[in-house]
Amino acid sequence: MDSTVQEKIVSIIKEKFEGEILSVETPYDFLTINLKKENIVEIIQYLYDHSEAKFQYLTTLCGIHYPEAGQIAIMYQLHSLVNNWRIRLKIFLPAENPVTPTLTTVFAGANWMERETYDFFGVKFTGHPDLRRILNVEDMIIHPLRKEYPLEDQTREDKKDYMFGR
Repeated sequence: MDSTVQEKIVSIIKEKFEGEILSVETPYDFLTINLKKENIVEIIQYLYDHSEAKFQYLTTLCGIHYPEAGQIAIMYQLHSLVNNWRIRLKIFLPAENPVTPTLTTVFAGANWMERETYDFFGVKFTGHPDLRRILNVEDMIIHPLRKEYPLEDQTREDKKDYMFGR
């Protein structure tokens, strides 16, 4: 996406939510906008309803754990099929209590993506119609994609480092 389109998208968000933008980046030529967490659903609804932007397809919703910062990011990738524009929006939540509103009010397809993010990262989506584990067992007490657990079970005797060339 060329820089004029990127600037246009940022200006569309600034029309109504200028104070919500923390930073704008373009890693790998992919427009990424870091936002304050409080109004994320309203911002996405605005981009969905905007007469020109029409970001009406949720490509991805997932979590990213930043243990050194003590944060979990929620990353939303939206696609405007009419314009063939793609953007990434990120909000940051504290790792000790990651809570944000559900996006199922805008995109019904966010349901399973939010359940997966809850299952693997422990993010609670307030207002979600059925927030429970989707891929792991119900009685699991950890969230396995957080980078705070060892990669392998340290009590196993059948896996020695020398078996793997370490």
